[in-house]
Amino acid sequence: MMKKREPVSHIMTRDLFTLNHTNTLEDAEKLFHEHKVRHLPVVTGSKLVGMLSLTDLQRISFVDNFGDGEDLVDTAVYTMLSLEQVMVSNPISVSSATTIKEVAEILSKQEFHALPVVDDGKLVGIVTTTDLIKFLIDQY
Repeated sequence: MMKKREPVSHIMTRDLFTLNHTNTLEDAEKLFHEHKVRHLPVVTGSKLVGMLSLTDLQRISFVDNFGDGEDLVDTAVYTMLSLEQVMVSNPISVSSATTIKEVAEILSKQEFHALPVVDDGKLVGIVTTTDLIKFLIDQY
């Protein structure tokens, strides 16, 4: 039986790959590719300033088979735009005490698939729809 009050800290990813706001979109593509992640928080120091998703990159690079095979995308478009132009600024975030149920409600109403977890202004984790699905499967 699902515990209604279980905090998101139980299912969030703490081992984060992040981008600095000064990084390039090429840096972002390399991180997505190397670590097989779909969402990267963007930070200045430990302060969350944005979120970049693989979908955001796909949208500007017009590539369908992104991540398939070793071919790197034509990166001309990456040099024309900065990370800050493509990322979502001031993304919605939750605290580690937010319940899994509340997180599920937020994600079900939005078109994005990840929420940064921030405590006292510091990025401490990320929770994705995949984390929620895995949690749900474990309940059965």
